[in-house]
Amino acid sequence: MSIDHFDPNAASQADSGIFGLPFEEKDASIVFVPVPWEATTSYGGGTSYGPRAILESSKQVDLFDSDVLRPYEAGLYMRPESAEVMGWSEEGKTEAQKIIEVGGNLEAHPELRSALAKVNQLSEKLNDFVYKQSSDVLNSGKILAIVGGDHSVPFGAFRAIAEKHSSFGILHFDAHSDTRNAYEGFTWSHASIMYNTLEHIPQVKKLVQVGIRDFCEEEFNYCAAQKDRVSLFTDRYLQNKKMQGVHWAKLCEEIIQTLPSEIWISFDIDGLDPRFCPHTGTPVPGGLDFQEANYLIGALVRAGKKIIGFDLNEVAPDLDNENDEWDANVGARLLYKLAAWTTASHGKAVIRD
Repeated sequence: MSIDHFDPNAASQADSGIFGLPFEEKDASIVFVPVPWEATTSYGGGTSYGPRAILESSKQVDLFDSDVLRPYEAGLYMRPESAEVMGWSEEGKTEAQKIIEVGGNLEAHPELRSALAKVNQLSEKLNDFVYKQSSDVLNSGKILAIVGGDHSVPFGAFRAIAEKHSSFGILHFDAHSDTRNAYEGFTWSHASIMYNTLEHIPQVKKLVQVGIRDFCEEEFNYCAAQKDRVSLFTDRYLQNKKMQGVHWAKLCEEIIQTLPSEIWISFDIDGLDPRFCPHTGTPVPGGLDFQEANYLIGALVRAGKKIIGFDLNEVAPDLDNENDEWDANVGARLLYKLAAWTTASHGKAVIRD
């Protein structure tokens, strides 16, 4: 079926793609790369099942969008999930759990050094996989989107996008700063994604973190040492301002003023209030409302910023109750909003008045 014969009001077909759409990759503007990986998750689990859960839930998302006019017409396509990556994740998680159980204390448990080496080796393979997939998407002229998995997965995408953009910013939604250096000994830990990005990708000229509310002193000091390269909008700061009567729209203006013209959005689902993502790996009280996040993303597009790509991570289905689809439901809807605003920022869809 072609888009010309597609009925956006009808129920999704069993053989349809993401969001029930009929596109092949060659016809899509945005290509989603699923990355079923969660080797170093140190608390809750299940994020490796996030991409397939989002894909399944996406077919229940109504395509009419109240912010952007028919964004799906630009073409949205998700690549098949890699069974090999899922295998790496399971192998890596088995080894990582041995280290996590002793708090990363390898001095007291030197026998675990081989396990650490294995996890880091698998993580490097994962980074290379994501880099190659991302480069392939970008070289074909498509907009790249990564669907994780834990939050370590977009590093390879950042490498690939940096080869196309000599200077860009990252708008990072998260409960955590993710600026730990090799957390629990894992070089490519999900808690180190932004540390690794700042250390290894100089093209990232600006990191703007929103909703952060669970971070250590070392991370706070590291971000402060980055000076103007990192702007931190903690949940405490945002909530205090709102309690003092500052409108969310005004706070969004303040955030957007710190961003350059080209932006990658990195969205950890736990940046939202945990009522939207109760089974994510490390839920934290507080956080953004769904519509607050949507408003901020829309406001930056209305301000003339371009979204050059995005990732969505840490969506974890309830593994104990297959009928509980809430996390994936929210994840699919957030993914659609990210896609909608991205198409609008590229002039491929029209923003509604």
